[in-house]
Amino acid sequence: MALSFSCTASLTPQRQVKVNIGSKNCLQNVKNLIKTIGIPTISTTPHKSLQKGNWVKLICGASFEDVVDIRNLSLVYTLAGVDCIDCAADASVVSAVNEGIEAAREIVPLRRPWVMISVNDHEDLHFRKAEFDPEDCPLDCSRPCENVCPANAISLEKANSTVQLSYGTNTRGVLTGGVITERCYGCGRCFPVCPYDKIRVVTYVRDATATAELLRRHDVDAVEIHTSGRQTKFFEELWSGLADSIRYLKLVAVSLPDLGDSTVSSMDAMYTIMEPQLHCYNLWQLDGRPMSGDIGRGATRETIAFAVCLAAAKDRPLGFLQLAGGTNAHTVDGLKKERLFQTPAITKNSKDDTSLTNSHSSLCASIGGVAYGGYARKIVGRILCSMQSQHGLAHIEGYPEYLLEALIEALGLVGTVKCYDRTLIGKRNK
Repeated sequence: MALSFSCTASLTPQRQVKVNIGSKNCLQNVKNLIKTIGIPTISTTPHKSLQKGNWVKLICGASFEDVVDIRNLSLVYTLAGVDCIDCAADASVVSAVNEGIEAAREIVPLRRPWVMISVNDHEDLHFRKAEFDPEDCPLDCSRPCENVCPANAISLEKANSTVQLSYGTNTRGVLTGGVITERCYGCGRCFPVCPYDKIRVVTYVRDATATAELLRRHDVDAVEIHTSGRQTKFFEELWSGLADSIRYLKLVAVSLPDLGDSTVSSMDAMYTIMEPQLHCYNLWQLDGRPMSGDIGRGATRETIAFAVCLAAAKDRPLGFLQLAGGTNAHTVDGLKKERLFQTPAITKNSKDDTSLTNSHSSLCASIGGVAYGGYARKIVGRILCSMQSQHGLAHIEGYPEYLLEALIEALGLVGTVKCYDRTLIGKRNK
């Protein structure tokens, strides 16, 4: 079923942002911090990061469509030095990402991260929404769905409803609100906690034709295909619909789960399908434990175990390897423990094409990098939430004190992969 969700929040069209006079020092502190840390300059490229093993991708969420938050997240993480920003395959979302990137580059002239859009070839956990009718909820419900939602995507309030009866009217209390569709990214944590089993799942598949049009935009650099890897016919059908647009891209990524012994054979089958039209770099996203990085330390174990297996597989197809699914502040420590963090290996990461600088076997990191989703959004999102509670929907650069606080959080995470000097970040935080 192909569905589309519209974003109810909108970005203001103006490019000028008013900065409070008392906050100008904070904006200068932002610039000084970036200069001191040594964020990648315009001369560096995301591809070089993949080769070195210090690639970092921000996952906004394949179903997350709050354009105000997405813009601010993109701004903060661009300043923090990410190589790629992955977002929903929606025109307004793509525009929000690019606006955030350009706003960041107006503050400091950094190199532009690649913009990636995510699509699915069949039903997938990342492409779903929660849905329920709040009027069906009992008034005395403790609302555990509100408490467990990591995206603040459920809002319920008591209201009065007038009911027409045969003997007159009656006013009764009801709950209003429900799921804020653009904020829900389908994590599924609300489904099992509803004591009345009122929450439904709405799944969808992104439209291939609409996606192909987005890939032709000058401000989209990459695509990621989410697949179960179990039935390649769905993958082939989607690829057929996108193939004519692939030539516009710098990177094609495939996100897949650990299929055990059949993982490599599934990757081989998909690479065979892609190869005739694949004239750019390709990447395999190892989706360990989807949408769980913000839960706790242990969430990252599955993706690290997945990486250990594939890094040792000598017969896997071409392409960089990147971790995702459960990634958080403990992921790099896990990679170091397995001796996979920026560990060089003789590998071939792209097909033999003269247009690619990495066309022959070379010494590259066995793991290209890490993608951060729920955890990255959580640590910056609480600052955005604080700002919005005080100032409403706002551009974060208009309130540099919040921008500085958010940037310090982002640098602390991105810096684990980029190897920023944490003592310098800490000093700026004092």
